[in-house]
Amino acid sequence: MGFLDKIFGKKEKESLDHGLQKTKDNFLSRITKAVAGKSTVDEEVLDNLEDALVGADVGVDTTIKIIKRIEERVAKDKYLNTAELNKILQDEIETILVSAPEANSYDFTSNLPAKPYVILVVGVNGVGKTTTIGKLAYNFKKAGKDVLLGAGDTFRAAAVDQLTVWSERTGVPIVKKEMGSDPASVAFDTVNSGLARNSDVILIDTAGRLHNKAHLMEELSKIKRVIQKVIPGAPHEVLLVLDGSTGQNAVEQARQFTEATEVSALAITKLDGTAKGGVVLAIANQFKIPVKFVGVGEKMEDLLLFNKHEFVDSLFNLQKV
Repeated sequence: MGFLDKIFGKKEKESLDHGLQKTKDNFLSRITKAVAGKSTVDEEVLDNLEDALVGADVGVDTTIKIIKRIEERVAKDKYLNTAELNKILQDEIETILVSAPEANSYDFTSNLPAKPYVILVVGVNGVGKTTTIGKLAYNFKKAGKDVLLGAGDTFRAAAVDQLTVWSERTGVPIVKKEMGSDPASVAFDTVNSGLARNSDVILIDTAGRLHNKAHLMEELSKIKRVIQKVIPGAPHEVLLVLDGSTGQNAVEQARQFTEATEVSALAITKLDGTAKGGVVLAIANQFKIPVKFVGVGEKMEDLLLFNKHEFVDSLFNLQKV
């Protein structure tokens, strides 16, 4: 039994099943149509399956990889029943997810790799970045960790206000400055405060502007430099938050941010409100960056540690939630 299997209980599985219901219905209905009236996997079935995967936001590159692997199995086995296709497809999708690197192996309750553990959170406005930070703060605090927030998105008053609301809701302290302040100075004050408080986790928000990538790169580099003056080796994680409901747009955001900074983990939000959860496969395959968290609902508990095997199981499990 793996590390994540031990922490993925019945409640988490039910949340994941429920959160992926729209994606699953979309995905399986497309696959069913792809093999309708066919008894063997022939060229037409593979063409239909290719359309189904692209339509489920799995992405062209990932779809080509999956189809090629299935073609190889068809050639090897000569005769492949369409009834077996679901299991083969499930195997191939799991292979893609398993081949992606693992995130730092911690959960909310475990000992963290460093103290204080500094997580720099990046992502464009509107993807659920601040909400994700709030949910992380809630879950870490619930697990007995001392948490500190840093309001580093000083370019939008709404961002500071929103993070302040989460600070109040979770009872987690926040370091903030007036709007327009240097984000790096907020980060510097936050990590200093975290050291003084003996915090376990420090979560720092950042501005999410992509229209000027050079400026974004410069800003994130500066934030990292000032953090490292206080805590060498920090930030320990750069967490990119992506909105799963935007499908291929999330892939483009991942491309932009990975070019601007060294992203070490991903959080994919809003999977409960979309049929585009296949984008998780596209992102995992294309960027080779581990998916660490998935957001599957509005409640504070609805941010789950990503479990590759359970994700695939929820995608193919035919039982209705």
